[in-house]
Amino acid sequence: MTATGAMWRNWGRTEAVRPLRVERPASAEAVQRAVQAAAGAGVGIKAVGAGHSFTGIALAPGVQLDLDDIAGVRAADPGTGRVSLGAGTRLHRLPELLEPYGLAMANMGDIDRQSIAGATSTGTHGTGVGFGGIATQITGARLVTGTGELLTVDETHHPELLPAVRLGLGALGILVELTLQFVPRFALHALEQPEPLEQVLGAWEERVRAADHFEFYWFPHTDTALTKTNTRLPGDAPLDPLGGFSRWVDDEFMANGLYRVICALGRAVPAVTPGFARQVEKLTGDRDFTDLSPKVFTTNRSVRFREMEYALPLAAVPEALGRIRRLIAERGWRISFPVEVRAAAADENWLSTAYGRETGYIAVHRYFREDPAEYFRAVEDVMREFDGRPHWGKMHTQTADSLRARYPRFDDFLEVRERLDPERRFANPYLERVLGA
Repeated sequence: MTATGAMWRNWGRTEAVRPLRVERPASAEAVQRAVQAAAGAGVGIKAVGAGHSFTGIALAPGVQLDLDDIAGVRAADPGTGRVSLGAGTRLHRLPELLEPYGLAMANMGDIDRQSIAGATSTGTHGTGVGFGGIATQITGARLVTGTGELLTVDETHHPELLPAVRLGLGALGILVELTLQFVPRFALHALEQPEPLEQVLGAWEERVRAADHFEFYWFPHTDTALTKTNTRLPGDAPLDPLGGFSRWVDDEFMANGLYRVICALGRAVPAVTPGFARQVEKLTGDRDFTDLSPKVFTTNRSVRFREMEYALPLAAVPEALGRIRRLIAERGWRISFPVEVRAAAADENWLSTAYGRETGYIAVHRYFREDPAEYFRAVEDVMREFDGRPHWGKMHTQTADSLRARYPRFDDFLEVRERLDPERRFANPYLERVLGA
């Protein structure tokens, strides 16, 4: 199905484009035809997922491919835990799709609106120093290359390409199918509580190593961290979920409804932000519940924001966050959104932010109606001092020249790009900036 391109905007309202046309293929073969037609016309072509990247990584000024019709389970092996999914499958559909097989994703981020291809291609991750990002779960992929070839990459077909294809930024081809290694369904015991920030930072590495999944949020203008500690339990463990009303109060009324009002008031009258932050600090946390993993990992986020996230060596997190705290105080900024701190295992995917090192993540946010430039630029300067690597789907100013020094296999990735997309059929301004022309 083909349509004239209307204006497309991402979720965070940081990027917009009017494609030449939009196509909605329903099969790998249809994607091949679309790529071949674009090549014949000399125009670019890109797939778009849910638009949850804050960068221009998915912008398609030429042909935009909507892969929503290439979704769902394509093959499943409950014995091995491997399931093949259409690339357009949204993460929030996975619990339903995997339920017949008794499987679950080993780890997830806190947002599940993304497509599986978009999430893995940008390096989406959760938290837990024993667990890699979602792309580490990929065991195979099928993609259409820039020459229109339908290429299979797995342990027996072109295995040398897997470390590049798992996290390919959309630069190597149009993913049409991904095979992931899932795990038996499991539950999580969640403990959420406010703690003194200095205490949490002082025991940062101890905390992340002692828990299956540990993260915290720090509300600027306060001295408190909201910690979240999740412990893995068998899938048949007794559940003690949040009640429907309690979940609505915390996750909808507080986290979205009331917080939207606070952000809007803070934008209109910045001076009230610190007071609001201290009130939010008092009203959040102190939850203890057990539920199946997707219901604990993910939350609904309807308040729009803009985000920058950097990956640092794990041990650098306390000092880096201390620098950010001082920046906010010294500059007199009024920041209504919390700073999010997580951790992940080292992995071997060439452009993974966790490539070759245990990683801590620091993410800063601003309400989408506020200008984030000054705050993000200053924080980015701090992150670069700690050998930080920017999340590919979140705002940053890095270029191919600066990124090459942070990724030992950067040029190996470019060689694969040259092989699979020699005419740069999948290029756009963002990829030209971060990978070069």
